[in-house]
Amino acid sequence: MMLAYMDHAAASAEPDAGELTVAVDAAECAAARDFGGLVSARPAAVVRPASADDVASAIRAATRTEHLTVAARGNGHSVAGQAMSEGGLVLDMRALPRRMQLVRLADGIFADVPGGALWEEVLHWAVSNHGLAPASWTDYLRLTVGGTLSNGGVSGQSFRYGPQVSNVTELDVVTGDGECHVCSRSTHPDLFFAVLGGLGQFGVITRARIPLYPAPQTVRWTRVVYASFADYAADAEWLVTRPANETFDYVEGFAFVRSDDPVNGWPSVPIPGGARFDPSLLPAAAGPVLYCLEVALYQHHHQRADDMDKRVGEMMERLKYVRGLGFAAGVGYVDFLSRVNRVEEEARRNGSWAAPHPWLNIFISSRDIAAFDRAVLQGMLADGVDGPMLVYPMLKSKWDQATSVALPEGEIFYLVALLRFCRPYPGGPPVDELVAQNNAIIDACRSNGYDYKIYFPSYHAESDWARHFGAKWARFVERKARYDPLAILAPGQNIFSRSPSSVAAAAAM
Repeated sequence: MMLAYMDHAAASAEPDAGELTVAVDAAECAAARDFGGLVSARPAAVVRPASADDVASAIRAATRTEHLTVAARGNGHSVAGQAMSEGGLVLDMRALPRRMQLVRLADGIFADVPGGALWEEVLHWAVSNHGLAPASWTDYLRLTVGGTLSNGGVSGQSFRYGPQVSNVTELDVVTGDGECHVCSRSTHPDLFFAVLGGLGQFGVITRARIPLYPAPQTVRWTRVVYASFADYAADAEWLVTRPANETFDYVEGFAFVRSDDPVNGWPSVPIPGGARFDPSLLPAAAGPVLYCLEVALYQHHHQRADDMDKRVGEMMERLKYVRGLGFAAGVGYVDFLSRVNRVEEEARRNGSWAAPHPWLNIFISSRDIAAFDRAVLQGMLADGVDGPMLVYPMLKSKWDQATSVALPEGEIFYLVALLRFCRPYPGGPPVDELVAQNNAIIDACRSNGYDYKIYFPSYHAESDWARHFGAKWARFVERKARYDPLAILAPGQNIFSRSPSSVAAAAAM
């Protein structure tokens, strides 16, 4: 293990066997910032673990001081400093060996993958070597397995296959006392479910066992346009509540501006391939914001193309989109799942990838989504956000309520993801204005009594965290006291402070 740490108290403590201490200028390391670019927190050290034992050694080293904390950092894609540790240790989980292993058991085929592996790496390894793939993904695959399992992991497959936290059967976890555990639904189930969606508060995921299935060969990919949000939501909810053999494998969607703006407007809709969006087909009554429903059906090698065409046609015929504003393509499965890479490439070219990203992700119950659309999408955001505005439904029944994830009350709820790709100021708007707009959106949700939860939450007051977790808060606090009694882990979430007495007192409440 390479441990870069310059704290005199820890340096004087007896090191674990095999521990190597190396000085590194933490001020220059990437761990001081993240993709969001809104927060900077200088760690005292960066640990590049070569094994779960190295992770455990780093955490045990932190327990020997009164103030040291530990944050696990994957690919640095957090947006509000969640994977940072001011004056503490940052675990570079990408340093874990990338070895993956196929596991055949009586109940299926699985992949054992390191917590620091990117989902993109899992995809290519599983498909190329074994013709297999996980069922549930995120839209952007350059995120780590441990990172998404600590939050939820959602995409257009979630309505059918569940989020990524519902598609894992076993974990290796290092808890806040520096102990290594293997956990699953049957072995240490409380720890297993605590860590899933636990925001890194209860342990560091060093290995995950992911179910695998035969990988599709090709994907029938379709986008259609709506002028009416009511029609859009009705069709999307109809699709996600259909029986599995009567719907698509993927259902997503987004709002866009009624203009020719290349980022916010209709040029963002046609699937790549030279298709043209004809705005003259829009009804005269269309408002400033339009909606695109995006669906995909997977085709396996044993399925006939004619049968797939028929199935797509039957489902699309039922939908109430604007006729003539439909776009379709057949693409390879890996290409489809990797489609967001093109967005990254363009963002890197135009400089917006390196700019701050004040993103906002909200889960909103179907009960309130129409009101949210009127107040926020058609009101505050009628000019767009210089990036995707995702709006699509999922089913609560696909989420195991034993996990730590906080969800709205309704069975059908929407992900609203405002993914800003603004150019750096002064070419783009001041980031403070965008953060203020996000806060205004959250205030509107709260003041209007919407059934909502922030996805990737970032709060500073205990009352806000208690409100966020609701009925799960007492269990969340109790689990923290059990698995990380010194409150060492994930300080960037600003949920608990490194103070044993405060955690014990909270657990007693």
